[in-house]
Amino acid sequence: MFKHSWLVLAVGLVLGASLQWVRAADAPAAGRVFELRTYHTFPGRLDALHKRFREHTMKMFEKHGMTNVAYWTPQDSPARETTLIYVISHASREAAKANWAAFSADPAWKKIAADSEADGGKIVEKVDSVFMDATDYSPIR
Repeated sequence: MFKHSWLVLAVGLVLGASLQWVRAADAPAAGRVFELRTYHTFPGRLDALHKRFREHTMKMFEKHGMTNVAYWTPQDSPARETTLIYVISHASREAAKANWAAFSADPAWKKIAADSEADGGKIVEKVDSVFMDATDYSPIR
């Protein structure tokens, strides 16, 4: 009976903590802003961009206060050969500006970028960026 009581207590504590986490995740973050970015690579350089994101960029974003949300590539040509689309989030629009400034100035990032371009030259030809607010009915708020 004593062991069973401890088990019930432990399960209850774990479930209670889990529910609190779920509620916190569902609550909208005040001022949170999403950024939709589209990278257009030079021909033949998309794989190098994927490698850089996979191995380094996502970690560097997190280091500088950016939250990785999702990454996509188009299904149809010609965009599928040269395009990466992704969404990150920032605490606010002001934080986004500071995050990008810190990221761009980071010596570790500068080395990563230079190393990734050493084998075939520049990777990204053009970047499009759009800042967005989640609607009140969006599941991602």
